[in-house]
Amino acid sequence: MGELQVQKLRNNPLKARYIKQLLVDIAALEQILDKKMFELSPIRIGAEQEFCLVDEFWQPSNKALEVLENIDDPHFTTELALYNLEINLDPIPLSGNCFSEMHLQLDHLLAMANKVAEKSATKIILCGILPTISKRHLNLEYLTPIPRYKILNEVIKEIRNNDIEIHIKGVDELNIRHDSVLYEGCNTSFQSHLQIDPYDFKDTYNWSQAIAGPILSICTNSPMLFGRELWEETRIALFTQSVDTRASNFLLNESEPRVNFGNSWAKGSVVDYFKDSITGFRSLLTSDSNVDSLSELEQGKTPKLKALALHNGTVYTWNRVCYGITNGRPHIRIENRYIPSGPTTEDEIANMMLWVGVMMGRPKKFNSIHSKMDFKDAKSNFFNAARYGMAAQFYWDGQLISSQQLLLDHFLPMAFKGLYSMGVAPKDAEHYLKIIERRIATYNGSRWTIQSYRKLRKEFKLPDALTILTAKMYQGQQKGYSVDAWELPRGDEFVIDENERKVYQIMNVHTVTAQDSDSSELVLKMMQWKNIHHVPILNDDLDLVGLLTWTDLKAYLKNPDKFEGPIKDIMKTELITITEEESTKRAKVLMESKGINCLPVVHGKKLIGIITTKDL
Repeated sequence: MGELQVQKLRNNPLKARYIKQLLVDIAALEQILDKKMFELSPIRIGAEQEFCLVDEFWQPSNKALEVLENIDDPHFTTELALYNLEINLDPIPLSGNCFSEMHLQLDHLLAMANKVAEKSATKIILCGILPTISKRHLNLEYLTPIPRYKILNEVIKEIRNNDIEIHIKGVDELNIRHDSVLYEGCNTSFQSHLQIDPYDFKDTYNWSQAIAGPILSICTNSPMLFGRELWEETRIALFTQSVDTRASNFLLNESEPRVNFGNSWAKGSVVDYFKDSITGFRSLLTSDSNVDSLSELEQGKTPKLKALALHNGTVYTWNRVCYGITNGRPHIRIENRYIPSGPTTEDEIANMMLWVGVMMGRPKKFNSIHSKMDFKDAKSNFFNAARYGMAAQFYWDGQLISSQQLLLDHFLPMAFKGLYSMGVAPKDAEHYLKIIERRIATYNGSRWTIQSYRKLRKEFKLPDALTILTAKMYQGQQKGYSVDAWELPRGDEFVIDENERKVYQIMNVHTVTAQDSDSSELVLKMMQWKNIHHVPILNDDLDLVGLLTWTDLKAYLKNPDKFEGPIKDIMKTELITITEEESTKRAKVLMESKGINCLPVVHGKKLIGIITTKDL
């Protein structure tokens, strides 16, 4: 496709040529549709498997390029972050044993990747969001050094003209800013592709939107980020915000985020879908390709529509429509982007089969779903599923119904019917849909993760709990049993070597702080009430500037009248600090040599935690 370049200049000739190519691609797509050139059969399915790489301590590994080079297989490709890779499975006709055949290929490729990764002291994890990922893994040093990713990051930052804001509220709350798009790298998914009839586009695409919420509810597997319990499928909120080009301002923002579910039912043809995408979202990237799609059509060739594909690749609808070519013939497919990676390949293929089966098994009563269901109900169902998973209730066919009942009484029978109508082997259908049935009666990936995490937190500090949780996930995946058969972790899945501990593994991040302008008397009283021995002091920019200790409190209790001014008049300003990546051995030596009982943990001038002799 040629080197991608950022569109920075209003009169950039490369940009102008790209926009012209984009318009020519749309015209070519219209001709392909009008001349009925699209392949209608066989209907094919396909999938993309994203996965995480972890090191021997179950932390994100930055060895993706090394592993990719050693695998040397065209099925594998890079992702945004250096701790992620992707597998592109071969498309296969939807019939017979297609799902078990796809499963065999997926397991074969993952086994190959695991074997190669072991040589780099790296393991592969299937999960929507890796439990051990932390803020320090979102620095630009973890961005895959490929021009496309660097340019995408620069363009989104330039358009926003501000840091990226992440705010997700679930059981816990995450409210944080960041200066790159690497939060997108936290997300890994199992993206399923289903070829559709482009001449029945409106009905088929709207049906995919209508069923998205109930399908997602049983597939959720990303309930946490940074040790906080957020949405049952936190990826939905995180991905939406991580590449959001809309900067917040004082005006009411009516535009859609680039990651979106849509605002209305599809109303026209597949060409109208792409026109709406171009109308709603500016192009982020350009390419220097000189191919003319209309000229290729005149020559009897099938054009690749590269400019349109490039634009489509930066608009992330949860049900994304894609144009492609198989054996020289063009086709249209829906890419399901909302289902997460993991917990096992058994679970992933079962998820895919449920979705494909319901897509193909649409009852006649749900034809023209857009005339029978309010779009806001479909959208509400989707976000209820993302927030609450199997606990969600849905508006469906005029009634409010639980996730379990809707899936058991309506969607599973639909799926069986749809699969059998396509000639899928009954043995295949029964094997994988039984997994869905058992999951409905027990728990899915997100509920297993939450139950495991809460159990571990009764005994372990946050970093240790997340590490053991990740190790247990790996063990479950290696055994191959679907998640409904997984036991909760015992706690001995990974033994933490005390000599290898880093500061971030034992520091306290829930630290009481005060500002240098606060009343000394009030803060010292608070220390007394709560039995707090150390209070870091911040300035108006929230930089660490001082420290109050138990010694200050003792002095106050002896002579309260001397402590009437602001904290900055009495705080200790000559601070000894440490960073989170230092070893606890270093922290212990530092505290002993300086005769101190506490070390503020800093990132630059910012306080990120505190470590005390009690922690050591």
